[in-house]
Amino acid sequence: MIISPPFLPTSGLTSSDASKPDPMMDVVDQFEIGHHGVYPVTFDRRFHCGIHLNPGEQHEPVRAIADGDVVAYRVSKNAISDGAKDAQGQPLLNSNTGFVLLRHTTDTGDGRTMTYYSLYMHLLDMTAQENIVPQPNDPPETGSANALPRWLLDTAGGKDGVVQPGGTKKVYRKDMLGYVGQHQGVQHLHHEVFMAEADFTAWFDQDGHKVQIGEKNPVQPQSGDYWGHSYFVIKGPLELYPQPSGDDTWFPRVPGGSIAAGDTLYVEAWFNLGRRYTRAWIDKGGSGNVTLLTSDPIADPYDNDTRQYEYNLYQRSMALYPACPSDGYELLRFGRILSIPVKLAEPVNLPAPIDGALPGNPHPTNISDQRVTWIAVPFDENGTLGYVDIAQDAVTKLSDADFPFFTGWQKVDEDNTPFNHDGLCGYDELCRLTGVEDPQATSGMVQPLEYDKNNDNNANQQLAGYIQSTEGVGEKLRGLVCQARSEWDPSNNGDRYKDLNDPDGFFGKQKDTNPNGYTNFIDFLSKFQFLDKTPLAGRKLRFFHPLAFIRHFRRCGWLSASELTQCIPRKIIDQTKNGAHQTIYPTSTLDWGIAHGRAERFEREINIALRKYLISISGLRTAYFMGNAIQETIYLSRTSELGGASATYAPWYGRGVIQLTFEENYQRYGDFRKWSGQPSVYRDSLETDLSRACDSAGFYWISCAKPIAKVHNINIEADRLPIFTETTLTNVCSNYDYHTKSCKAAISSMPFRACSQFERSARAVNTGNPNSTGTLMGLIPRTNVFIASVAKLTDILVDYPGAYSQKK
Repeated sequence: MIISPPFLPTSGLTSSDASKPDPMMDVVDQFEIGHHGVYPVTFDRRFHCGIHLNPGEQHEPVRAIADGDVVAYRVSKNAISDGAKDAQGQPLLNSNTGFVLLRHTTDTGDGRTMTYYSLYMHLLDMTAQENIVPQPNDPPETGSANALPRWLLDTAGGKDGVVQPGGTKKVYRKDMLGYVGQHQGVQHLHHEVFMAEADFTAWFDQDGHKVQIGEKNPVQPQSGDYWGHSYFVIKGPLELYPQPSGDDTWFPRVPGGSIAAGDTLYVEAWFNLGRRYTRAWIDKGGSGNVTLLTSDPIADPYDNDTRQYEYNLYQRSMALYPACPSDGYELLRFGRILSIPVKLAEPVNLPAPIDGALPGNPHPTNISDQRVTWIAVPFDENGTLGYVDIAQDAVTKLSDADFPFFTGWQKVDEDNTPFNHDGLCGYDELCRLTGVEDPQATSGMVQPLEYDKNNDNNANQQLAGYIQSTEGVGEKLRGLVCQARSEWDPSNNGDRYKDLNDPDGFFGKQKDTNPNGYTNFIDFLSKFQFLDKTPLAGRKLRFFHPLAFIRHFRRCGWLSASELTQCIPRKIIDQTKNGAHQTIYPTSTLDWGIAHGRAERFEREINIALRKYLISISGLRTAYFMGNAIQETIYLSRTSELGGASATYAPWYGRGVIQLTFEENYQRYGDFRKWSGQPSVYRDSLETDLSRACDSAGFYWISCAKPIAKVHNINIEADRLPIFTETTLTNVCSNYDYHTKSCKAAISSMPFRACSQFERSARAVNTGNPNSTGTLMGLIPRTNVFIASVAKLTDILVDYPGAYSQKK
């Protein structure tokens, strides 16, 4: 599942703070208007389906958050008026009715298909848009990252301001949908993310994969559905040790401490840019009130001397888990073994550490067939660390796939809704739902305007003050998943707005001075509504805070077959050696159906490898991997080297997705998996078994090197090098002798490209040394796959030429 926010203000944005793994979302979070259009409550206490976003003065395009099918849309030539007039008495054109509704179907794991919707409301009218960015006279039929499609510009033939069905129209992530318009004079995009109830149930309550969203006593998941950050539920009483086994190499000494009886510690752990970070919450005495202990993430003590925990996971697993380093790697990565364990089948009951030492076992490497996995966790407000064995059965291991309640996720339906039968949100009910006390109420301060709960204005002000001013409320609201009817469904108008026309309602009180007020209001509202013209009419839906949903699922990284297919360039560029030069030969276009069939074959196993070896935690890491793996498999068509049996180094020719070559590499992989017998016994299985073909590629990615003693993790290349963007094109393109002048041309007109950043990873794969020199066969086709993957998998705005794009 690849997803991004509806604005991408800085292509390839990075952060100097390694503890913040998603700087793009940190920027877009600032676009949310905190006093206007708050999720899930409006200023007049009605349910609000989405959020209002305003990128400010910059003319930032609105973009599709994921690949999707168009359900419905509306394009308007001009804005409309809400009835307000200017100084000359003319209607103010202060509202935009344009919108696009998309349906997205993607995969989040093995056998885990999700369908959800995204809405982009108040898109700018065509007249105003011409003043910002004049559109071409002959727009493209399909859109892209820097061009609107013809159908989103067409107001002719009775289409102006009229809801249109999507038909067979498709859009792709990062495609432009328009620009931000306004509603009643306030500039913003109204953005929603929701699921149909049947789709929600199918994903959250699927047999064998039930998601424990909002569950206060989560149990250990039995499925292998894992993605995103890891979470550990640790119950007291429990001792947290200063140092396991006196091992200074892998476990720097920390203060240590304990968790009291009745207390529960909740720990979040994640990797970013080579480092490992944790956050922690605690429930004191089983009260049910969970308190965040660490306002700032805590780096692992191993990282304090820049040894970089994640980059050294391979070496750590080899040192600490000689019985089976591969299983040990998964324990260090996930806290549990997700694949079928080979050697570490059952935990061994070992004595607990005393003063940081295992009795009779001074070094963990002397213990065979055991799962003990020590990690340092914070356990108090000061971020004090102590070591705990997270592999023990008493510790519950979760991930973002479980939507842990202590991170804020909570379902809201008829049983716990803060909205009454009139559809108005109650102040007391919302306080109970969030669990956050209003400091104004608890301090005994007098309510403003001699507060009367029966006075709508006062009630609105009290609720607005609580939402806007009380610390922690906004974060709680972001985690609510609410069951409700859409405000864009006209069949909901009677129930949603009936109180406004009651004798003591807003319009009811104005019958003498504004007799048509309610009718005019409904008429104005109807100019925006559209859901009655879609299959979602009249249905209850499940709404998410859009940015919370997007941030959460950006951690998934599991590629659907369609997303994997789009990493394969439509037009394949090949190269052959011709004397001292490289000659470029473009081959015929690769058919979508053939490419998609290949992707379907590889999808499951390649995703498991990407997840295990921490490649999929970054779109750029995955792009580096795909640039090599897709080329080495000849565009996912095989798992062995062409002409392998006749190679001069046969029978040790390349096998696997990133082809292991030479006996020493097969031996190293066998040692990592702890297979018995000589490499010749299991060598061919890397060609015939897709699981081994993909896993061996991940192994080589984190361990390749010559000589073997100098381990090189290629993830480092994807993390440390400058980001590839169009603005830095001249810095990343190198003038090899086989390049034409088009190498310096606009990115959209390049027949092929080279990227010095990517070349380092390609050389590391081929030679074990990113700094190697000499001719590197396959560099051009690898680079073209890399650029296609960058366009598909990252937030970087690469205008990849249509001739090369693998969009369907």
